[in-house]
Amino acid sequence: MQVSKILTVTIASTAILLSSSLIEGDALIKKAKHNGLVAIPEKQSELLKLTDPNGTISPEKVSLGKQLFFDSRLSLDGKISCHTCHLLNAGGVDGIPTSIGHRGTPNPHHINAPTVYNAVFFDRQFWDGRSPDLEDQAQGPMQDKAEMAITKDVATKRITDIPAYVESFKKAYGKDVKIDFEKIASTIGIYERTLVTPSRYDDFLNGKKDALTPKEQEGLAIFIETGCTACHVGIALGGKMQPFDLSSAFKHNDVGDFKGDKDGMIKAPSLRNISQTAPYFHNGTVSSLIEAIKTMGEVQLLVDISDSDAKKIATFLKTLEGRKPDITAPKLP
Repeated sequence: MQVSKILTVTIASTAILLSSSLIEGDALIKKAKHNGLVAIPEKQSELLKLTDPNGTISPEKVSLGKQLFFDSRLSLDGKISCHTCHLLNAGGVDGIPTSIGHRGTPNPHHINAPTVYNAVFFDRQFWDGRSPDLEDQAQGPMQDKAEMAITKDVATKRITDIPAYVESFKKAYGKDVKIDFEKIASTIGIYERTLVTPSRYDDFLNGKKDALTPKEQEGLAIFIETGCTACHVGIALGGKMQPFDLSSAFKHNDVGDFKGDKDGMIKAPSLRNISQTAPYFHNGTVSSLIEAIKTMGEVQLLVDISDSDAKKIATFLKTLEGRKPDITAPKLP
C-alpha cells in the first residue's frame, strides 16, 4: 500500500513538472518569435519559397553545381576549389584565422572565411555585404588574385573543354545553353542554396517543445534577455549588415585592415553551426566560443556577461548544429 502511494505521488509530481516544462516551452517559443527569431520551415514547399523564390533549383543544376563547387580546376593553379575554404564536413569553413589562396597566399586583409551553410538566408554576401546573392558572390573568389586567381575566359575554357561538363550543362539548362563564366558561377550558387541545416532549435520553434533540454531553453532565454537578438535575428540568426564596436573597441581591431563597408557596417555572422566555425569574427582572432560571447557583450551591448551566463548561452548555441545535406564529394568529369 505504502509503495503504491509513493508511486502515485511520484507519477503525479512528474506530470506536474512535465506540464510546467511544456508551459514554459510555449512561453519561450512565443518570446523567441516576438524577438524576431525564425525557424527553418519543416515543409519543403515552405522552405523552397525562401531558398528558391525564382524557381531556379532543379536536381540537374544542383548536381552540376556541386561538381563545380568541388572542382579545383576553377582556380588558376588547379589546386583550390570552393570547398577548400568552405569544408562541408567542418561547418562550411576552413577552421583557420585567414584563408590561404593562390600559391599559398594568406588573405591580405586577414579575412576569416564565413560559412557557406545557410548563406541563402543572408541579406547580403561577403563580410562587407558587397554582393546581393549567392550566384553573384560565387564570381568573386574565383577572380580574386589572392584566392583562386582565375580569369573568366580561362575558367570558361577549362569547363567547356570537358565534354561531360558540356553535356551536364545541356541537361540542366537545355541544349542551347550558353556556357559562360556567369553561368558557371550561378550554377555554383544554385547548389549553395540547398546547403540548409535545420537543427533541434528549429524543431523547438516549430512546436516540438521537448527538442531542447531545460538547460538549453535556459540558455535561449538568456540569449534573448541579454540582447543578442539585436544582431543575431531572423532565420539565419545573423546575415544582416550591422555597425561594429557599438559600445567599446574590439581589442583585435588592429589585426588586418578590414573595416567594413563604406559606412563601417559589417555583416553579422550566422550563429547556425557556430560550434563548428571557430575561429570567430571577421579577422578570425578569437578561438573560444565563450570568449566570443563575452566579447560581443562588451563590444556591442555594453553588458558584462558573466562566465556562468556565457556558458549557458553557449549551451543553447550548440543546439544550432544542424542536420546537413549529403556532403559526399562528387565524382568529377
